[in-house]
Amino acid sequence: MGKIMMEVNNLSTKYVTRFGEGVYAVNDVSFKVEEGRSLGIAGESGCGKSTLALSLMGYYFAPLHYIQGDILIDGQNISGRKPDDVRKNVLGTEIAYIPQAAMNALNPTRKIIRFIEDVVRAHNPKATKKDIYDLARERFEILNLEPQTLQKHAVELSGGMKQRTVIAVSTILSPKVLIADEPSSALDVTSQKMVIKMIHDLMELGYIKSMIFITHELPLLFNVTDDIMVMYAGQIVEKGSAEQMIFDPVHPYSKGLMGSILVPEGGTRDIKLTAIPGTPPNLKKPPEGCRFAARCKYVKPQCRMTAVSFEDLGNGRGSRCIVPETELREVYGHEQ
Repeated sequence: MGKIMMEVNNLSTKYVTRFGEGVYAVNDVSFKVEEGRSLGIAGESGCGKSTLALSLMGYYFAPLHYIQGDILIDGQNISGRKPDDVRKNVLGTEIAYIPQAAMNALNPTRKIIRFIEDVVRAHNPKATKKDIYDLARERFEILNLEPQTLQKHAVELSGGMKQRTVIAVSTILSPKVLIADEPSSALDVTSQKMVIKMIHDLMELGYIKSMIFITHELPLLFNVTDDIMVMYAGQIVEKGSAEQMIFDPVHPYSKGLMGSILVPEGGTRDIKLTAIPGTPPNLKKPPEGCRFAARCKYVKPQCRMTAVSFEDLGNGRGSRCIVPETELREVYGHEQ
């Protein structure tokens, strides 16, 4: 095992509504990411992926609230620290975030260079304009952006250029962990491929030490990440290598997720395309037992009554449920 760049232990967070109700969007999440590796997080809309991404920053503001857990980056615990401390000493340098709809994150009234100046001077007030410009120009060239882009406004850039600009701003301080929340979802296929390749180039050049890539598209993760975790209703239900998760998922929800999408990879052509029945549970009042029980073809009475813990299967593999081989005849389109 390589050096652990990020370690998360028993992290739980919630949203608090204006009526004081708690929505438990992230529940008891634990995982590790090694230096030089990328971890994918997949799941249907509303499963808690983006909330987990925000929670991993260690910077909480209403309506999101921290409940428990530790977030360690390169051995340093960033959970429970004051917001000003996190903003000054953690965000940007230890961990960085590319949000969903990142193309809309740029203020149209400001030149691109001003965003970079703000980020750099928040951590190094003595940085000169020349130092900042030289740093920005170098990073932009890696992302195939012309230096004159720094003097432009966001409205002058194409969608792909905006996305690459946001990546450049987010990684300008060479974070140890980069969280990319569906960074290619609003782009055409060609631009998607370009953006993903450039993020990997930044990792290979050492500007990013490790990455967490979030999407609802499992096939995309197969080509982007080393390992994959599947989330359902605020919990991690299965984790394994990208190859294991695409070709041999063991949790009923992971199997259902794979069976509900078209996958171009070889060895998956015999999979029938089917939908997962039902809807996810209400996270204001999560079920006492397995959160997938109401939608599972293999549910048993005890599944509804007793919470299912995450079981370590060894070699980085883990799952909350493994349906016995004798019962696996056809799981959401997967013929055994």
